[in-house]
Amino acid sequence: MKQDILNLDNMNVGSIELNESIFGLEVRADILQRVVRWQLARMQAGTHKTKGRSEVALTPSKPFKQKGSGNARQGSRKGTQFRKGGIVFGPVVRDHAHDLTKKFRKLGLKTALSAKAKEGNLVIVDEAKLSSPKTKDLKVKLDACGLNNSLFIDGQEVDINFALASRNIFGVDVLPTIGANVYDILKKDKLVLTKDAVRCLEERLK
Repeated sequence: MKQDILNLDNMNVGSIELNESIFGLEVRADILQRVVRWQLARMQAGTHKTKGRSEVALTPSKPFKQKGSGNARQGSRKGTQFRKGGIVFGPVVRDHAHDLTKKFRKLGLKTALSAKAKEGNLVIVDEAKLSSPKTKDLKVKLDACGLNNSLFIDGQEVDINFALASRNIFGVDVLPTIGANVYDILKKDKLVLTKDAVRCLEERLK
């Protein structure tokens, strides 16, 4: 499949042939959902914690004698019914991640790229480079191109001037090819790939 190549001034500077097996797959929502769920699960810290009955710092002795007080018998102040007592079935530190095969993760990334291409929200640019890290200049270019809510994916490295200029623009993210992932691709309106990014992605996903 052929795609036009633009520059940051929104001018056509050529065309590129995209690999059908990467950018032309059938879009399946179930695959995308599973990969996004896997990513979000890995992002969860899992550090939430409450103290159980054996962990609270209270005396283990009986709060009052067994008989004669008129109250229900109690064995310890650590009971869950007391103020500052232990929590029953509270959250504990754990890892929320689950397994997903490398083959399936690769298929998910291909499907996300294909989804953007099918929607017409895939943009190929010749390069994402600036001569100086000026946010104002880049904002003018992005507004002219209609890329206000977009993810830029460059080659193996991101141009430092472009990265510095874009980090203060709300809705614009920049990643190297190694950081390309399904979640970040889907949450932006536009996906912008440089020619280097297309080459690196095709090598990575072949």
